[in-house]
Amino acid sequence: MMPKIIPNISVDCVVFGFDVSTKALNVLLIKRYLESKENHEPLVNDYVLTGYHTLEDETIDETASRVLKELTGLDNVYKKQFKVFGDPNRLINEKDIIWAENENFNQRTITIAYYFLLKTQEVNLENNKHYPQWFPVNNLPELGFDHKDIINEAYADLKEKALYKPIIFELLPDKFTFKELQDTYESILGNEIDNRNFRRKLLTKKYIIELDEKQVGVSKRPSQLFMFSKDVYQKIYKETYLINI
Repeated sequence: MMPKIIPNISVDCVVFGFDVSTKALNVLLIKRYLESKENHEPLVNDYVLTGYHTLEDETIDETASRVLKELTGLDNVYKKQFKVFGDPNRLINEKDIIWAENENFNQRTITIAYYFLLKTQEVNLENNKHYPQWFPVNNLPELGFDHKDIINEAYADLKEKALYKPIIFELLPDKFTFKELQDTYESILGNEIDNRNFRRKLLTKKYIIELDEKQVGVSKRPSQLFMFSKDVYQKIYKETYLINI
């Protein structure tokens, strides 16, 4: 027997990924589309976060992990529960009411919101039944429900956490250049960082390990590669990560 859902509790997931080539912090969204049965006119045509109702036999964390796994095929990535959205008027938009009635779910739904940080290149969007697409966090398409608010709240939390926790490395390849690291910080924080000052500060961080390797397959002069050592960070720095950019 299939486990039953809890009809008025759901989990919505904001999946962040950094694109090294475009230097953009992106959000993974899926298409929401519904047309009239009478004349096939579009009734709903926008984008939403991926979310599901919680099953009776699983925890909220397990629901979030299930959402991510079905969307990206990934697990064991950085996950943060950051807020509950329970406004009684969160589904009063006409399109949302039409969608809720068609999907037969409770319009007074409380959502527990999570965000995930992952490496964009690890997600294969081809042949994905959800047809997900990456969108820059600062250039989002039309969104359904209150998902713009959810994304904005997640982004604000990420900005804050990036200044005192090493979560930014969850978005980068295992081996990265200083320029890629700086680009990621600038994309998240939304402002330019002085190159020399940034490099000087980061070189003092013992958890950033210089490798005996350089970039390959680049047309310009290859840059030095580095890696983040979680073991060194946890052993020496613990919660004293603050970078003061």
